[in-house]
Amino acid sequence: MMPFDQVSGVAAPMMSPNIDTDVIMPKMFLKGVDRSGLGEGAFNLLRFSAGKPNPEFILNQDGYRNACFLVVGPNFGCGSSREHAVWGLQQLGIRALIGTSFAGIFNDNCGNNGLLTISLEPDLVAEIANAVAHRERNDVFVDLAAQTIRFDRGRRPIKFDIEPTRKEAFLTGRDFVASTLVLADDIRAFEARHAAENPWIF
Repeated sequence: MMPFDQVSGVAAPMMSPNIDTDVIMPKMFLKGVDRSGLGEGAFNLLRFSAGKPNPEFILNQDGYRNACFLVVGPNFGCGSSREHAVWGLQQLGIRALIGTSFAGIFNDNCGNNGLLTISLEPDLVAEIANAVAHRERNDVFVDLAAQTIRFDRGRRPIKFDIEPTRKEAFLTGRDFVASTLVLADDIRAFEARHAAENPWIF
């Protein structure tokens, strides 16, 4: 997966609570046998109306079309466990989600695929959302190594927590398989030792 160290870009506020995975990735985009085309599916029923971009949707508005961060309402990603929702957000260019809470399976899918989720207290999320609601100051800088968010000149950076193993995976760009392969020499040595000590198994 793509490493995440220091990322800066536009943030868009999407503060409705309980935005579920059917909204993020409508079911008609789940028919493919690979991940292609899921960027079109992301928020499709909100982004388009009668086949044309919906001007009311935040990501279709000036200053937000190339957003790489979403500031979201509570319980984002609830509903079904479709991993396509995460893949679609990534293909849309989203690198991180900032909110108070994320649905459990969705949050795990994000972590396993390199989409950073940052959980903060409601007052801090509201502060960031209020700031980025103004197009002239909607840039956000996320420093994962320092675990800080900077979102407006003159405002203090906001600290956030993240599990050390997840942080390491994001910084290195290693998924579960890649993290296991780091220990490949140790695994092979164990296999050889185990075979020598227990030849009857083999």
